[in-house]
Amino acid sequence: MEENMYDVIVIGAGVTGCAIARELSRYQLKLAVLEREEDVCCGTSKANSAIIHAGYDAVPGTLKARMNVAGNRMMDALSKELDFPFKRNGSLVLCFDEKDLPGLEVLRERAEANGVPDVRIVSGEEIHELEPNLSPEVTAVLDAPTGGIVCPFKMTIAFAENAFENGVEFHFNTEAENIEKTADGYRITTSAGIYETRCIVNAAGVYADRFNNMVSGRKLHITPRKGEYILLDKKAGNFVSHTIFQQPTKLGKGILITPTVHGNLLTGPTAEDITDKEAVNTTAEGLAQVMEKARLSAEKIPLNMAITSFAGLRATEDDGDFVLGEAEDAEGFFNAAGIDSPGLSSAPAIGCYLAEQIAEKLEAKKKVNFHSSRKDIPCVAESTPEEIARLVAKDPAYGNVICRCEMVTEGEIINAIKRPLGARSLDGVKRRTRAGMGRCQSGFCSPRVMEILTRELQISSLELTKSGRDSYLLTGSTKENL
Repeated sequence: MEENMYDVIVIGAGVTGCAIARELSRYQLKLAVLEREEDVCCGTSKANSAIIHAGYDAVPGTLKARMNVAGNRMMDALSKELDFPFKRNGSLVLCFDEKDLPGLEVLRERAEANGVPDVRIVSGEEIHELEPNLSPEVTAVLDAPTGGIVCPFKMTIAFAENAFENGVEFHFNTEAENIEKTADGYRITTSAGIYETRCIVNAAGVYADRFNNMVSGRKLHITPRKGEYILLDKKAGNFVSHTIFQQPTKLGKGILITPTVHGNLLTGPTAEDITDKEAVNTTAEGLAQVMEKARLSAEKIPLNMAITSFAGLRATEDDGDFVLGEAEDAEGFFNAAGIDSPGLSSAPAIGCYLAEQIAEKLEAKKKVNFHSSRKDIPCVAESTPEEIARLVAKDPAYGNVICRCEMVTEGEIINAIKRPLGARSLDGVKRRTRAGMGRCQSGFCSPRVMEILTRELQISSLELTKSGRDSYLLTGSTKENL
């Protein structure tokens, strides 16, 4: 049992859990992350708007407001340090009627109270100077230049890899089933065995209420809020330059239109409160709603260039704010629960906030050998001819294009498999390299990626999965091997 005894265990390897693990790895602690899926970034963190919010929407004084603004301010330095794509493209909130102008003023006042700089209300001709493709019905916009866009996969993976390199253990395919208080902390029963720990961080997304309620008398209730999206081809990527929001409602920030850091155009999400915590299917009704409302913001949006659709779930707690910190009646149990929007923006700040609390509780000392940086996989599609020549000279596999839509090479895929916490599935390769994320949506490259996975992992092709668990890609052979 000694090998399964830890100072801190984080439940959940989404962006919040990985950010917390990375910050905890600054300290002299034995740390682990338990994740029920086969990889990091398999839940809410992989299916969202990829937005770094400026911080004008959250109610002043809430944890959402505090974490959002702090996380936003950290992004420039973090993206350089951990080598993931981030761009401050700015955001606009649209007003379609003069009677709704007070709503923009409320957001501007919140921005001022939250410490968000340079937020202003724009009207007249300047609206279409900022964004020529906005609908003529737009009468005013709230301009927030510190808003940004990020790659949520790359960001989560960067936190995880850096945490791993600093000593954090990651246990995948390990689903937490029960938590019990012990004399020394907690015992976690999982699908892969029993783990003991002095402290727990509950970063389990839509299931965080379940784990909190096992140990705390202050019961949480999380409602999954489904959001459906449509992703457009890179040919539509320059349709807008800012992230375009409609005025928020009690269900969220409405249907947005935004460029992505990889050059696509994204629109969505819907906001539907549901009961099924696994319901990430898209629906005809939901996608129709996305298209209808997107055209309100920009009537000429080229929805005929859609290449895929997807849905994600946001973990919305009944009280409406993030639940962060040690449970009052469960010593050593720290929540990172109810992390809905702006969770992606807030993750770096949540990591610092909770790591500091836990380190203080455990009287942990900082390491002298903490490594704060990591390098991502070289991207041939974004490299200069000179850079490509150097890569190919070092490894000829970087000259063999596997995914033609995204210009992903064999060298990048091998790197994705062999690096720390490497890819073990088709989706794992996709999140790390974008192989399969282009116009044909892996129609051409998936058999070739499967061949590389089989070869590099030294497994049978019948063991390959799309995304772990039972998502096997092949069911058998049509003839015996000769």
